[in-house]
Amino acid sequence: MPAVIVDCAIYRDGHRTDGPADLSDALAQARAEGDAFLWLGLHEATPEEFARVSGEFGLHPLAVEDALTAHQRPKLEVYDDSLFLVLKPVAYDPRSDAVTTGELMVFIGDSFVVTVRHGEGAALAAVRRRLEAEPEVLRHGPTSVMYAVSDAVVDHYIEVAGELQVDLEELEADVFAPDGGDGGPGTRAAGQGTPTAARIYNFKRQVLEFRRATGPLGAPMARLAGAGVPFVHGHAQPFFRDVNDHLLHANEQVEGLDRLLSDILSAHLAQMGVRQNDDMRKISAWAAMAAVPTMVAGIYGMNFKHMPELKYVWAYPAVIAFMAVVVFGLHRQFKRRGWL
Repeated sequence: MPAVIVDCAIYRDGHRTDGPADLSDALAQARAEGDAFLWLGLHEATPEEFARVSGEFGLHPLAVEDALTAHQRPKLEVYDDSLFLVLKPVAYDPRSDAVTTGELMVFIGDSFVVTVRHGEGAALAAVRRRLEAEPEVLRHGPTSVMYAVSDAVVDHYIEVAGELQVDLEELEADVFAPDGGDGGPGTRAAGQGTPTAARIYNFKRQVLEFRRATGPLGAPMARLAGAGVPFVHGHAQPFFRDVNDHLLHANEQVEGLDRLLSDILSAHLAQMGVRQNDDMRKISAWAAMAAVPTMVAGIYGMNFKHMPELKYVWAYPAVIAFMAVVVFGLHRQFKRRGWL
């Protein structure tokens, strides 16, 4: 199984040690020593590859099914022989404005930890190195790994939320720009779509994807922060309370982003309505000015024989002057009212 095993090691008294290459022998050695545990890291294992692992560690079939199929909500499940935690790490690409989520499953039990990763993100090599540099934390056994993994995932939530906040401020500046980010009045007059509205909706979808990762994790972290969870070290509650506090902060940031996006969308739609009203007023003003000469020309265009004005020499220039004066007066009135 070298293709799916990212790393496998026995930790004794907070320090990494060499152990047997066979999983059964390594697990038996860790259990026999009492103060040691085995940490096995897997990446996108197939059902056949994971079957041996689940058999060796005695993992519950339902948890194994969740770990293989992925697409799970963050949750915490307690089984007879193990504790199963599902996390959803997130990554944000500012070039494409896309939030992507992976999946990370953590099994802990009697002297073992199994981490199963789906997706390219959320690599645990940095977490493993950090723990190996802190033997006083590793001495707490498998619980320390679950804490370190949860802490790394939640801390990255806060980083992603900060990156989203920066991009949201840029979007907000575009929305309240003089043209509303829509490319000027020519774009609106042509009836084309508004890029700003599309960006807002796309941003809202990314925030929703983010909320699906952070929101459901609140209950599992609160449960781990309390007492009475099997396979969790008795002194681990303060550490998980710290993770839970960070998660609450991340959820508050996500909620704030979502509310601000809704407000920006409402402001953008209101701006679009105001601009459309301005366009309609301009069209109405020009139509009113065109109506006067059209009406006069329509009257004199009727084929009546007895029209007294037709016999006057100055009738035509007088009518033209009348129409010009009326149109000029309407233009001044509309200009004064801000319609033009």
